[in-house]
Amino acid sequence: MPKVTFLPAGRTVEFEAGSLPFPDHGQPGSVLAIALHFGIEMEHVCGGNCSCTTCHVVIKEGLENTSPMLEDEGDLIDGVPGVTSTSRLGCQAVVKGDIVVEIPPV
Repeated sequence: MPKVTFLPAGRTVEFEAGSLPFPDHGQPGSVLAIALHFGIEMEHVCGGNCSCTTCHVVIKEGLENTSPMLEDEGDLIDGVPGVTSTSRLGCQAVVKGDIVVEIPPV
């Protein structure tokens, strides 16, 4: 069962992969979908449709446990202030194993 630790809140959630209900926002099993399911606040102005960057997160540990970045996400993330080599859009990064994710201040 994957565990996701959200920083700076320091909150860890655990879930069975594929067991979360399909969200209205973000890819099923994405960082955004998990955050919303567990009541963790995360900006997502476009509704999780990969058309803005408000759900930008930094994967601190376990980047290999997320889905590969697709071209659309890569094009958007390049323009995010404070982007790092492990930056992702929360709506697109599908969790496949344990990760630690930081939600930067907006």
